[in-house]
Amino acid sequence: MLALQTIIDGLVLGGLYALAAVGFSLIFGVLGVVNLSHGAIVMIGAYLTWFIWHTTGLDPLLAIPPVMLVLFAFGYIYQRGLIQLAVDRSSLLASMLVTFGVALMLRNLLVLVFSPDFKSITPGYAFNYLRLGGLTIDLVRISALAASLALLGALAYVLNRTRIGRVIRATAQQELAARLCGVNARHVYAVTFGVSAAFAGASGAILGIVLPFSPPDEANWTLNAFVVVVLGGVGSPSGALLGGLLLGLISTATSQLIGPAFPNAMMFLILVLMLLVRPAGLLGNAFAGTR
Repeated sequence: MLALQTIIDGLVLGGLYALAAVGFSLIFGVLGVVNLSHGAIVMIGAYLTWFIWHTTGLDPLLAIPPVMLVLFAFGYIYQRGLIQLAVDRSSLLASMLVTFGVALMLRNLLVLVFSPDFKSITPGYAFNYLRLGGLTIDLVRISALAASLALLGALAYVLNRTRIGRVIRATAQQELAARLCGVNARHVYAVTFGVSAAFAGASGAILGIVLPFSPPDEANWTLNAFVVVVLGGVGSPSGALLGGLLLGLISTATSQLIGPAFPNAMMFLILVLMLLVRPAGLLGNAFAGTR
């Protein structure tokens, strides 16, 4: 029974990891940019949701759409105003350094505005739970997993079944061919970054009701996103889901069987092994077909 409880907890945590990582994966697959400020954007989503809940009492899950809208706009401007400028004037490496600097600034801004103390979001159903035999499943975690899976499914649909999704995939596979077909690649890159920021914000909203959070946590969420991408593959919501679920199961199993101080060590071990054995991830690069 303990093993089954560990698996359930791991799946819930894995769904959160997957949602937090899918935007990182999308940017890396389409733009080729390693966004080191991704975790900071996740934290902004968590704090925006906390602020809405704290001031209005709105359920945090209902706050996800406005948070995603705000962060989509932020991501679009961020890409067009800073990252694209760094790529044009220097290189992709310069863009990575820019995102690192932005991550530091955003972390300190969150500390300045909200303080470095831990915060959490506790909706009215936070202490409700279901008992199935010897298993205990709280409604917050069920809601978090359901919301994560719904958002990942929505992103998969957009990328595979809509015009903007086809444009994003075409630009990622062959930018020159897309430009020759009349695609504004710079706009597509900015939209992709905006979508990434929106989903990072949604993961922050869900994170807030599952775990306590503080500004320094942004580094952990960037690292988690990188590990999920290495495990699952680049650019694919299904790859992010697979990588996130695996990472969640590994993390909870390590905490249960070895100790709560060892999940990060196990995560680094899995990261190194995957880079050695299958660097493209379990599902490969979703945008590598014509490269």
